[in-house]
Amino acid sequence: MTPKTSSPKAVGIVSKPNKAEVEQIVPRLMDWLSSRGYSFVVDPETAPHAPDVEVLSRVEMASRKLEFVIVLGGDGTLLSAARAVAPAGIPIVGVNLGALGFLTEIPLEDLYPTLDSILKGSCGIDVRSMVHCEVSRSKSMVASYEALNDVVVGKGTIARLNHCDVYIDKVFVSRYQADSLIVSSPTGSTAYSLAAGGPILMPDVQSFVITPVSAHSLTHRPLVVRDTSQIEIVVMTGDEEAYLSIDGQAGMPVFDGDRIYCRKSEYQVKLLHTRGTFFEVLSSKLKWGQR
Repeated sequence: MTPKTSSPKAVGIVSKPNKAEVEQIVPRLMDWLSSRGYSFVVDPETAPHAPDVEVLSRVEMASRKLEFVIVLGGDGTLLSAARAVAPAGIPIVGVNLGALGFLTEIPLEDLYPTLDSILKGSCGIDVRSMVHCEVSRSKSMVASYEALNDVVVGKGTIARLNHCDVYIDKVFVSRYQADSLIVSSPTGSTAYSLAAGGPILMPDVQSFVITPVSAHSLTHRPLVVRDTSQIEIVVMTGDEEAYLSIDGQAGMPVFDGDRIYCRKSEYQVKLLHTRGTFFEVLSSKLKWGQR
């Protein structure tokens, strides 16, 4: 009887659309993986550069037993991939193709040394918490999302201030009048929240940040709360609508009386890397400590 052979280890490849470098990177990457016994699947954005390779959506990749997913692009591409594969616990290798890249911190020239480190079992891993968000309308849940960076309640088409009541663990905090209200994870503290004047949190700090954008009251400042808390936002828009945004990529209109509940997600995002500390990333991206 012929002995059974183990199936090859599989990897997913996800790419930023319309990124010129991808055309040159993907064929070499597939050759490198194949020569080391890996099979692979690609997302539709990568497919034009990977003929005869199985194409799966990013969400469908979560149903496969992938060793890791390689993201070629910027933080936006990684955010999309992270929300898709986090429920399956699949690690991500984020390769930066030219953008600022707090999350896709691996430069292209370090791609293959990083992959070698993964094969040798010497690659570091960062575990990032996520925000779970639910939208309740007329006492029924109408939508739920997972966010790696942030949940934002912003203005709809009308250029006016948003009005939101905020509760922490059912205790009233304040009525906010602002352009938007951000609930960010520690990872998201270096994204929209930072641009709005919020603090930078180390990724392993167990907390959320509530940051108003252009608040009407000067006393409304960013608020840091434990990630064991439940944050409730009551939308107060009258006859107008606001918009709920998840990582700046997904979302839906929300209306007067809608309640948005945010709490720590049961899922986590695993980022593989060979770089140094978080502060070294800040030095690289924000030029901290450079003379």
